[in-house]
Amino acid sequence: MDTNINLLDLSVSVLQEQLEDLGEPKYRTQQLWHAIYQKQIGTLQEATTLPLSLRKILHDKFRLGNLTQIKELASKDNHTTKALFSLPDGNQIETVLMSYRKRRTVCISTQSGCALGCVFCATGQMGFDRHLTVGEIVEQVLWASRKFSTTGYKLTNIVLMGMGEPFHNYVNSMDALNRIEDNTGMAVGARRVTVSTAGHAKAITRFAKEGRRERLAVSLHAATDNLRNKLMPINRRFPLEELMAACRMYSSITHRRISFEWALIDGVNDSQEHAQDLCALINNIDCHVNVIPLNPTEQFNGNNSNEDATMIFKSQLDESGIPCTIRVRRGLDIKAGCGQLKSDNMGGKS
Repeated sequence: MDTNINLLDLSVSVLQEQLEDLGEPKYRTQQLWHAIYQKQIGTLQEATTLPLSLRKILHDKFRLGNLTQIKELASKDNHTTKALFSLPDGNQIETVLMSYRKRRTVCISTQSGCALGCVFCATGQMGFDRHLTVGEIVEQVLWASRKFSTTGYKLTNIVLMGMGEPFHNYVNSMDALNRIEDNTGMAVGARRVTVSTAGHAKAITRFAKEGRRERLAVSLHAATDNLRNKLMPINRRFPLEELMAACRMYSSITHRRISFEWALIDGVNDSQEHAQDLCALINNIDCHVNVIPLNPTEQFNGNNSNEDATMIFKSQLDESGIPCTIRVRRGLDIKAGCGQLKSDNMGGKS
């Protein structure tokens, strides 16, 4: 394993200490920081504002990232690209690029695997490996930005909806976002970033009280504790009453709309009664509901709801005055759903 220090894991103050230890003046820190996060160099040799002698020293002592790309798949319509990366310890993560008419979005991972065990999720089925470091989270965004730039486009949006629960890796996830959003970093606006959680109520409260400006999405998928306990084990720790209280607190503090995610599963959570339960649960929260087609996984035998059930479900929310959209299905042909490519690459094993 490469023992060189990952530059992407270093804060600007720690980077300055490292360079001062090499006898370099303070301004070298800003030159290197600018090269990494604004010029978005792919190798240290591309940091041409630094002397060649320093670049050689940096190459011997540091590395620019932990991710090694194993596989990349593009959908037939060219709107979705999925990459599988290996980490130095052999664990793997996924990153997905999605192109829309006016947006270029990257979906990033915050953990390798996931401890939450949502039964319909490929990542939840494989179990937890480890948290990603700050640098490993940021590196996915740098990769995406460079990737989009090769086709003449600019990265516009970031969603923390890949492998793992961002709030389970709270400190590293937020530190990574600080780096990504800072004007001296990648300068991505916080309102263009969405953090998704399976329902970590305490972290939602912390997120709100810390004044975070990113958008919040909550994976809900059931409106009763009985059903949600079966689909999402986190509900046993944070039942719906506690989760909704945290959501209401978030809304009152931030005055921002929450997105509730709902994967429709045939015969499980897609009836008009389920929609009515959902409306009753969230009717006093400023929110929007994203209805999501279920992504198939080998270890879950549930099926995607048919079009009639989907429209009836949506109509119930429309009648109740709750904004609702049906997410366009993307990347099905390349297993773009969370954890699917890693699971396939490992032969379905965790």
